[in-house]
Parts: sequence; structure tokens; C-alpha cells
Amino acid sequence: MRVAVLFGGTSAERDVSIASGAQVVKALREAGHDVIAVDTATGVLDAQEEKRLLTSGVAPTPPDNSALDMLQGAAPTALMEAREFQQIDVVFLALHGGTGENGTLQALLDLSGIPYIGSGLLGSAVAMDKDIAKRLLLVASVPTAPWLMAPVTADDVAEKIGWPAIVKPNKQGSTVGLTIVRAPDELTAAIELAFAHDDEVMVEKFIPGRELTVPILGDEALPVGEIIVDREVFDYETKYQAGMAQEIFPADLSGQETIEVQRLALQAHRALKLGGYSRVDFRMDAEGNFWCLEANTLPGMTAASLFPKGAAAAGISFPELCDRICRLALEEHQNKRRV
Repeated sequence: MRVAVLFGGTSAERDVSIASGAQVVKALREAGHDVIAVDTATGVLDAQEEKRLLTSGVAPTPPDNSALDMLQGAAPTALMEAREFQQIDVVFLALHGGTGENGTLQALLDLSGIPYIGSGLLGSAVAMDKDIAKRLLLVASVPTAPWLMAPVTADDVAEKIGWPAIVKPNKQGSTVGLTIVRAPDELTAAIELAFAHDDEVMVEKFIPGRELTVPILGDEALPVGEIIVDREVFDYETKYQAGMAQEIFPADLSGQETIEVQRLALQAHRALKLGGYSRVDFRMDAEGNFWCLEANTLPGMTAASLFPKGAAAAGISFPELCDRICRLALEEHQNKRRV
């Protein structure tokens, strides 16, 4: 296959996306595919640019807004018209956050008729909007923590959610702009921080407990993983800096617990109309109840990412995983054309 790997972009998760792109490009070439590397902020990369960008790694903090603003203004529509795209079989989206994951790019690819991996326009948009996603999860009987949308007062939080609470941007990933708020006097600053990353802010009940994740490939739940960190949340730094988190696949759960959280993950995947592959994250409280945190439509594919580790626990190598994701995309594209 001839595969275009799209990564980078201009969201706060740009560094993570570049790291994912580096892994995917390498794996697809190992699997025998013809691959072109594309930074959606700057265009198709030549060999020298590819080597420089794809070895840059993930910094301990996301890039600031000024650095991202300098990359704005790229025209994704021009990418689709580039000569290199004329013979593409499938697009591998190694983008995270922003227009690469919220359905915007998916809509453009749909209009272009180019097959691409992952969820379509609707599923991507719904999963990115945590408020809408949580509403659909409740309708599908997938438990999720109670929440409010800003503006909210400390009295609202105390009455309807309780302390501590999680304050986060409504449409961001990788815990960018997220704060645990323990007392009323911390609420305003946390909301201001979240608003710096999004135009909508969610205030959600904090669920203490074990952090679990379920990779979904096609319509199959892969082995459940558990993330163990010294901090109360699996934040940006612990996610992408080596040695800061312990990730166990399969998680130390009973057979019944494993079946239940995998069932809920598949239920969430279907309720949000996701496709191809996804990763659904949960908290397991002290009473053994599972609470869905969110669904990731384009899970990280870096060396430290959870989805490849879950696949490895199922006996799927990383090159094979990338190949299977591409073939799922082609299969789903053909099914849409038959309708």
C-alpha cells in the first residue's frame, strides 16, 4: 500500500503527534508499505526534514500558544491536492487534538474520497466534545462521573458534584489544561487555565481509584491495561516522559471484572459511533465500580503509548498493528461505498 502518515498539526498535542508519526512511519515501512510523511502544519516532508522532525521527541510540557500560532495558516486543502496524494491508498492519521481529531480533517478527507484510518466525522466530533460524549454514554448505560459546564460557582460544585473536582478543557486531550481542585478558592484559577486551551470548560467529579484503559481494534476489546503513577492523575508529563508511569498489560483484574470493563468499553465505542480503533479510559473506584473517563478516537502511538502496549499483550506487533489499522480503514471505506 501507499500510505500518507499525517501528524504534527497546530494543537497543544503537536509534540505527541510528531512522536506518534515517527513510530508509525517506521512501522509501516517495516511492514513493507510505501510511506510519505506529512506535517499538516508545513506540508509533505523531504528526507532531511523528516529525519529532523521525527527524532525531536516529546517535551515535558506541551508547546505554548505562541509557538503554535506561528504554525497557523497552513492550508490542509492544498495538501489533498498535492502531487504526492494522487496515488495514496489510505491516510494514517497520527494527529491528536485540534482539527486532526475533531472531525474537521475527516470531513475534508470524506469530500476528497480518500480512505483514512479511525473514526469518521461524526464519531470524531462527538468523542472530542466531552460534554456531548458523556450525555451519550449515560443514554447507553455507561457510567460516567457527574459534571457541570462553566460558568459555575463554588456553591454549584459543592452542591452538585462535591470536592475535589476536576477542571479541564472540554475539547482537549492528554490532560492539557487539567487541574484537580480541592477547595473553593482554587476554582477560579483552574477555570481560567482551562479556558486558555478551549472555549468550553468542564468541571467534573473526581473519582479516586485505579486508572484503567481498554484498547478497541475493529469490534474487539484488547487486553485491559492499568496505569500506576505517583500522582493522582495520569497527566501530560507522566504520560510522555520515560519512567514516570508503570503500565501493566493485562491489568490485575478478576475474569469478571475484565469482561465487564471490556463490555463497557465496546458499549462506549458503539454509542459514540466510533470506527476502526479507539481507546476507552476508566476509573475503578474502591467499590469496584467502573466510571468511563473518555474515549480516544486517535490514541497515541508513541513508544510509551498505551494502545500499542495493549496490542502487544494480545500478540500483535507494532508493524502488524499499523498494517491492520490501515486494512480496517480500507474495509470500512469499501463498505461505505456499497451503501
